[in-house]
Amino acid sequence: MPAADDSKRKAARETIVGLTEANSQNNPANLLQQDILHEISTLLNTNLDRQSLSYCVSLIENGVNPEALATVIKELRVQNTRYEAERGAAATEQ
Repeated sequence: MPAADDSKRKAARETIVGLTEANSQNNPANLLQQDILHEISTLLNTNLDRQSLSYCVSLIENGVNPEALATVIKELRVQNTRYEAERGAAATEQ
């Protein structure tokens, strides 16, 4: 992996951790920082609501690999789509 990619990942982690550490403290900027983080999430088309985003950030803060977390979320979405399709097919058969 190129060093540039590592530095970008490190900068992104520091930004997210900085925002979320400030969020964990009850300060007036809390809502603004949550809004900024959610807006970034929206711009990146993550389709995460605020609560899910909060869980993801908390996991990352606690040492979960962000790329592994993204992979798990993608896989869960694929499985959910399959489940919904199977459920819909079973409902039409009855």
